[in-house]
Amino acid sequence: MSARILHIARNTFREAVRDRVLYNLIAFALLLSGAAIFVGQISIDIERLVVINLGLTAVSLFGIVIAIFIGIGLVSKEIEKRTLYTVLSRPVRRWEFIVGKFFGLAGTLVVNAFLMAIGVFGALLYVAHKFSRPDALILIALYFIILEFLIICSLALLFSSFSSPLLSAVFAFSLFVIGSFADDLRGFAGLAHGVTRWFTTAAAYMVPNFSALNVISAVAHQQPVSSQLILHNTLYALFYTAMALSGAVLIFERRNLK
Repeated sequence: MSARILHIARNTFREAVRDRVLYNLIAFALLLSGAAIFVGQISIDIERLVVINLGLTAVSLFGIVIAIFIGIGLVSKEIEKRTLYTVLSRPVRRWEFIVGKFFGLAGTLVVNAFLMAIGVFGALLYVAHKFSRPDALILIALYFIILEFLIICSLALLFSSFSSPLLSAVFAFSLFVIGSFADDLRGFAGLAHGVTRWFTTAAAYMVPNFSALNVISAVAHQQPVSSQLILHNTLYALFYTAMALSGAVLIFERRNLK
């Protein structure tokens, strides 16, 4: 990775950390993880399941919100403030700018996921009073959540490279919702016929398959996650991220910034 990309990524990370919305969402996610403790206490013998389900869901949802609302402004804010022209007037290529922004936002989300995960483990320790071996599965669920963040980051940059922040947010959030039901969409495609089947099949494989990355319920029920699934999801997330990021680079390279 070039020094220019690292410099852009570092500045993006600093800007994201200074954003008040970021702290509010992290605080709210940690608060929700704490609320899982009280919900678990009114449940009979399922405190652990409730804490893990609510806690990891909070990490995922609020991380997605952070990725979308910060990612959609990474390009537009630079253009509005006219700082982008200063950056590009230096020996910085457009693709380096996009890639640097991506790594900066991705690094921010990884740090946030780590902080929110501390809240989840703290709530779990309060309820169970100790950690057990199945609790290590939470780390796999967190890893899959981070893979979700990578995909959302690349999609937010893709949409922000050619659209307004509002439309970019709508597009990114819509893809997240549709991708969360990708398995159901593929099942519907198998039942459809004619043009509808071709259309739904194409849509099912084009949208990111977030449903495959969601193992929160399985982890909460102490069901093992196969190494094959971990490898498949890793390769899938990296490939989808690379494709979306490549699309963002291609569009931004051809965009008229005058």
